[in-house]
Amino acid sequence: MIIQTPPAADSRLITYGVIGCGMMGQEHLRNIALLPGTAIGAIFEPDAGMRQAAAALAPGAALCDSLDALLECPDLDCLLIASPNFRHVEQLQAIAARRPLPVLVEKPLFTDPADLAALERFAASYPAPVWVAMEYRYMPPVAHLLAQAQQATGGIRMLSIREHRFPFLEKVGDWNRFNRYTGGTFVEKCCHFFDLMRLAVGADPMRVMAMGGQAVNHLDERYQGQTPDILDHGYVAVEFQGGTRAMLELCMFAEGARWQEEISAVGPKGKIEAFVPGPTRFWPEDLGEPPVAQVVVSPRDPKGPRMLEIPVDPALLEAGDHNGSTFYQHQGFLELVRGQRKAPDVSLSDGRWAVLMGLAAQRSIAEGRMVEMTELVG
Repeated sequence: MIIQTPPAADSRLITYGVIGCGMMGQEHLRNIALLPGTAIGAIFEPDAGMRQAAAALAPGAALCDSLDALLECPDLDCLLIASPNFRHVEQLQAIAARRPLPVLVEKPLFTDPADLAALERFAASYPAPVWVAMEYRYMPPVAHLLAQAQQATGGIRMLSIREHRFPFLEKVGDWNRFNRYTGGTFVEKCCHFFDLMRLAVGADPMRVMAMGGQAVNHLDERYQGQTPDILDHGYVAVEFQGGTRAMLELCMFAEGARWQEEISAVGPKGKIEAFVPGPTRFWPEDLGEPPVAQVVVSPRDPKGPRMLEIPVDPALLEAGDHNGSTFYQHQGFLELVRGQRKAPDVSLSDGRWAVLMGLAAQRSIAEGRMVEMTELVG
């Protein structure tokens, strides 16, 4: 996979302000550094250890003590929000009140249904573009599947996504161990997959049925006397307008698998599948080279699967844990900031739907019933 640089027609330097530089924020810093014509102008990261790591990645950036101080930096062209989930809405509101620049905001867009009204007011009045960071759209094998799905399937009628992966990693303050800060596993982790479902199917969900629980992970952990309540596995079935059905299978104690994500789309003409390996840094050296992502097309007539390997530039694999997707996402966002795109790929509406589907799954698990999306969207 070749790194594509932005068009040369606009060579002005684009300077970012970065809000939150933990593990994901640092992945963003590494990928922005791969794009010519960019700089990190300012960073707001309250944790001393993460701030020091971010400063090493962006030595020219001003280190700010608050969001307000960052927004006072004069030369910023755009903002990146990579703070803990439950801070996103309040930080978007603060930016709107102080300095409405183009924003790339990490998923999930929000975590609490109580934030919906504030988010809708923000969306109706914010004058600059906002791009919700849904990295999985840009994984090269997933992007290939999305581009070829209509031709390969003749129109998707069934879609399944399986993620078998490692447990939640440690985060500053251990905020990702509790539903009240994350929105729940099917919001925090799986909004990516619900976004992919809507994108691939081309329709909105009508109802969600889910089951899941906490079987293995974090059960022996205690934080200020509290046991984590984050789920570590489950199934989610979704029915979309038009009758297409989709399913998600999540297991967060299966890091021994060859593939981390497996996506299958099926229609009257055939099936297309994407197989995506996990982060390169987790692949055991004694097993040799890590696996290369694949896409497999299996037509019904004539029968016979066709496999295509989708290699990713090693520099992109080294820059992050998402199969190169963070770079391609930033490439698109940079084009948006430069005025070379009219709109973000992933809108506030897309980000909102992805969270609502996750919240419906969480509610279905908690209450043991099917949840109609009208319960959440009115």
